Amino acid sequence: MGSKVSEKSLFPGIFIMLGLIFLGVFIKSAVISFKSYDRVVNVKGLAEMEVAANKVVWPVVYKEIGNDLSTLYKEINNKNGKIISYLESKGLDATEISISAPSIIDMNAERYQSQNVTYRYNITSVITVTSDKVDLVREIISGQSELLAHGVALLDGDYQYQTRYLYTLLNDIKPTMIEEATKNARASAEKFAKDSNSKLGKIKRASQGQFSISDRDANTPHIKTVRVVSTIEYMLRD
Repeated sequence: MGSKVSEKSLFPGIFIMLGLIFLGVFIKSAVISFKSYDRVVNVKGLAEMEVAANKVVWPVVYKEIGNDLSTLYKEINNKNGKIISYLESKGLDATEISISAPSIIDMNAERYQSQNVTYRYNITSVITVTSDKVDLVREIISGQSELLAHGVALLDGDYQYQTRYLYTLLNDIKPTMIEEATKNARASAEKFAKDSNSKLGKIKRASQGQFSISDRDANTPHIKTVRVVSTIEYMLRD
C-alpha cells in the first residue's frame, strides 16, 4: 500500500523536474539568442566637401547728414543714380539691384542726445545687389573705391550690413555626400568588427544628421564647407 503511494507521488515529481530542466534550457537558449542579437556596433561617418558660393547679397551702404530734408532727399536720389549707373557699367543687370527706403534718424528726437547737435538728420541709404555672378560682384567690391571719384563714399565694416555669400545647390551634392558618409561609417564598423574577431552584419538602424554649410574660414566667406554626419548601427556576428 505504502509502495503504491510512493510511486504515485514520485511520477508528478519527475515530470515537474523534467519540466524545469526543459524550461531552463529554453531560457538559456533565449538569453543566448538575445545576447547574440544584441551584439551591435554604433559608428558615425563624416563627409565634407568644399564648394564655391553660387549667390551673393551685397548691401551697398552710404550715409548723408544735414539739416534740410528736402536737400538731403535730392542728394540721396543723385547718389543712388550714380551708384546704379556704376554697377550696371560693371556688368550687373537692373533686376539684380534694388533700392531700399532710406533710414532717417532725427537727432533732436533722440532721448539721450546732447542739445548741441551740428546736423539734425542722419540718413542711411541701402542699395542691395543680389546676384549669382559671385566673381563679378567680388571684383566690384574690391574696386568700389572708384565711386569716390563720383563723390560717393560707401560705408564699410558695419556688422548690420555684411556681404553674404550663399550656397543654394545642396540638393545637387546630397546623394554623393550621403554615399561617402555611409561608406566611411562602414569602414569604421568593419575595423571594429575585425579588431573584436567578429563579422559585420546587416544595418540595424541608421540616421542621417543635418547638413551644415559654413564659411571655410573668416577670410574666404565665398568658399563654403558642407558637412554631414551619418550614424549607423550594424549587427555583429561570429
